[in-house]
Amino acid sequence: MKIFHYVSPWVLQTLIWVPTRILLRVFFVYKVKGLKNLAVLKNDGTGVIFAVNHSSELDPILIPASLPFLSRFMPMFYVAREKSFYKNSGWRQNFYGGLFFRMWGAHTAYAGMNDYDIALRYHIKILNAGRSLCIFPEGKKTTDGNVGDGKPGIGFLIHRTNASIVPVRVVGLYKDHKRKDFLGRTRLKVVFGKPMLAKDFYNGKKDIGIEDYREATKIIMDEIRSLD
Repeated sequence: MKIFHYVSPWVLQTLIWVPTRILLRVFFVYKVKGLKNLAVLKNDGTGVIFAVNHSSELDPILIPASLPFLSRFMPMFYVAREKSFYKNSGWRQNFYGGLFFRMWGAHTAYAGMNDYDIALRYHIKILNAGRSLCIFPEGKKTTDGNVGDGKPGIGFLIHRTNASIVPVRVVGLYKDHKRKDFLGRTRLKVVFGKPMLAKDFYNGKKDIGIEDYREATKIIMDEIRSLD
């Protein structure tokens, strides 16, 4: 990984941590649960995947801001869609998939390649370098507020890189599920679940394919749904 691709997201995410936490405390009833679960992850150079439900455009900022300041899991890198995916996003398309996305730590997953080693080549390198990768396995924001089905790419990454998985659930940002306090602030909660190890998914199985990836993804999504 080029040094710029590491330093840039580390600087941006560190600089924005304090003002983001202040804004979250002022405008939301903000809670973070389960951070102590991360203590079991050894600092042994193994990559970590933070698998998160996708309910809002704030999610990519919210996840690193919910970790402790200067956490060893920083900087956070991301799986992003190709720029053309955001062409109907209005003014946001100037940010999505472009230079700012890359500076923030997002790397494109290329759809339609029929080869995960090619489609997720950047993310394999990130995890093999022992970095943290944030994935929204659903591949898009929820349309009904529920945690949907995930795509099998995350199952492939577990097998390919031996990364650990931290299921994460964001509660309160979906427009129809917002709850307010007496001051009109939205109740927002980020829950970090217990880490799941790569060895727990495939049980030493050697002949692993797409159906195994789908099953691993299903287990992860069920775990995200269970968080509260």
